[in-house]
Amino acid sequence: MTVKLAIYDMDKTITVKATWAGFVIGAARRQAPWRLAFLPLVGAASAAYGAKMIDRGRLKQITQRLLLGRTMSAPATAAAADRFAARVRLLAGAEAQIAADRAAGYRLVMATASYRFYVTAIATRLGFDAVIATLSRDGGDGAVRAGIFGENCYGPAKLAMIEGWMADQGIAREDAVIRFYSDHVSDAPTLDWADEAFAVNPHPPLRALALVKGWTIFDWPG
Repeated sequence: MTVKLAIYDMDKTITVKATWAGFVIGAARRQAPWRLAFLPLVGAASAAYGAKMIDRGRLKQITQRLLLGRTMSAPATAAAADRFAARVRLLAGAEAQIAADRAAGYRLVMATASYRFYVTAIATRLGFDAVIATLSRDGGDGAVRAGIFGENCYGPAKLAMIEGWMADQGIAREDAVIRFYSDHVSDAPTLDWADEAFAVNPHPPLRALALVKGWTIFDWPG
C-alpha cells in the first residue's frame, strides 16, 4: 500500500518569518523580564554565528540558556508554546497547500530545525500528523533544559531524522510518495530525495538551485 507524505519545513515555509527569536523573547518577557537584559549577549552570539565562529546549534543553545534559563518547567513550556502558536503569523499560501494535501490523502509531517517543545503546538493547530524537530535536553518531569539532545534537525541531519522516523513508522521508502516543501537551500538533500520538491519563497541560493533542478517554485505573499 502506498503511503503519501507531505513534509513541510516550518520557518519561512509555513510561517511568515523565523520563529525562534519571537518565541524566546515572548516567553522571557512573560516569565522573567529581567532576562531581556541578556539580549546584547544574544546579539554577540548571533554575530559569532555570522562570522562562522559557532554553528546554528550552538547559537540556539546559547540563546535558550540566556533567555529561558537553565531549566524551563513543563507547565511554563506548554503555556509559552500555546501562547506563541496562537499569535504566530502563517503564510496564507501555506495554509491553503496544507489543506489541499490533507484533502488529497497525504499524511502531514512537519520537519524543522526549531525545537520540538514549541513547534508541536503550532503543528497541532494546523492539523499535522507528526513532528520531526530538534530535541532539547531533558530537565525531568517534562521540563526542558538548555541544550540540544542529539542532532540539530538541519541540513543532512534533517533527512536522516526523516528517514529514522519513517523506519520507526514502518514506512519503506519504495512504498511512499513524498512531497517536501522548504524555503532554504540547507534542505537541498531532502528536496533532492523527495518525489516532488517545492521551493517556497526561496532565498536566492535555493531559487537558483531550484531552477537548475527543475523543482517547483511557489511565491506566496506574506
